[in-house]
Amino acid sequence: MKKIVIVSFVMLLFVGAFIVFIYPKPFSKPERKILYWTDSMIPGDRSDHPGKSPMGMDRTPVYANESHAGSSTEAQEDTSYYTCPMHPSVISDRPGACPVCGMALVKKTAQAGMSIEQAASLAAVSLSPAQRVLANVSTSPVTRKNIEKTISAVGVVDIAEPLQAAVSARFRGRIENLFVNYTGEVVEKNQALFELYSPDLVSAQQEYLLSLDALQKAMAAGHEQNREVQERLLEAVKNRLKIHFGMSEDQISEISVTKRVHNTLRFLSPMRGTVVLKQVQQGQYVDEGMLLYQLVDLSKVWISVDLYEQDLSMVHIGQAVHIESQSFPGESFHGKVTFIDPVVNSETRTTRVRTEFANSTGRLKPNMFVSARIAVIRERVLTVPLPAVLSTGKRTVVWVEIQPNMFEPRNVVLGLSSDGLHEILDGIREGELVATSGGFLIDSESKLQLPSATDVHAGHTTPVNKVEEKKPEPHNH
Repeated sequence: MKKIVIVSFVMLLFVGAFIVFIYPKPFSKPERKILYWTDSMIPGDRSDHPGKSPMGMDRTPVYANESHAGSSTEAQEDTSYYTCPMHPSVISDRPGACPVCGMALVKKTAQAGMSIEQAASLAAVSLSPAQRVLANVSTSPVTRKNIEKTISAVGVVDIAEPLQAAVSARFRGRIENLFVNYTGEVVEKNQALFELYSPDLVSAQQEYLLSLDALQKAMAAGHEQNREVQERLLEAVKNRLKIHFGMSEDQISEISVTKRVHNTLRFLSPMRGTVVLKQVQQGQYVDEGMLLYQLVDLSKVWISVDLYEQDLSMVHIGQAVHIESQSFPGESFHGKVTFIDPVVNSETRTTRVRTEFANSTGRLKPNMFVSARIAVIRERVLTVPLPAVLSTGKRTVVWVEIQPNMFEPRNVVLGLSSDGLHEILDGIREGELVATSGGFLIDSESKLQLPSATDVHAGHTTPVNKVEEKKPEPHNH
């Protein structure tokens, strides 16, 4: 009995020892090891002891048993490097000064789980929520809207070339009577302008009467052959009066009836218009072909405007044009585009565009300056805000949010720009989110994260740790 009690007592001791020293250890919470202290608001911040970060925030510990932290730490240890913010081509594996500008090198860490080459192939930039808030990055969707732009230019009123006529002397002679005496006078069609005397005119009329008399005698005598000859002669003289001297059919008929020769020939206005040039005086002798009057119909005028090359694609024949003049404040005139010059002025780099305006009141006068406006409307086109577009010189880029806090650069083709919007012809789709603010900071972050993909000096980087300082040569005294 005593032996059984001793054995039971020993077994109880073993069970108790097992429960106290061995059984709790597998279920006890292991002690966590602190790898380093960091401020999550500052990427790359790290310290061996707790304290305040450069921003004044309390650093938090990063433990070794956190899987994501451990993997991130391992990746950071493998891919951390130091670079110059002003010269990304300068790369070092330890801190120091930039050999180019002398600035302190900044520590950068590639994204965990992705090499620099992989990130460059994806061409995307990932921001933490804290980075997005600090960079003030905001997005807006790509939408379809109507864009209206007004092209402004200075125009000059000009004469409509088809609506002008020149009155010249058909033959040599002397001005006997002058009926239109000053420049600017408005004349009607077929209104008398002047009367011209010429001995050649008198001789031609006498020749016509003689031919007419000979024809009548041949017809009375019944000589058929002679009649045909006289008819041809009369027709030739009549054509000379009409073509060379400019006599009308009525004037020739009057000579045939009255048998009288006119010493002067009256010249009539060929159109209704305004006399803009007068080069004749009463009693003046003129030569054949001499310009005497120039008439212009100002009921319709041309206005020429010069447009720059970038605006030509938005202008077409028949497009509406509005003009204003300082002579008529608050009043607008309406016309249309009728012609676009096929040649660009090599000195001003502009192209002349001709517009046409009705001017029945005559208020638009030749050589008057006006302000022209051409309205351009694009309906239902893809648009993004102006700040969303970044111009790098060689290409135009917008940053598209492909996933939450992950942005991808897209090359776009721009169209019209107006009212704070850019028309996008190619590169993005409707509904995609684009960064409207903070785009430059995203672009800078992409250059810092992927210097080899964006740096113009890629391929010939300068490793700082291999640059040796040149020691001064000793001087022999």
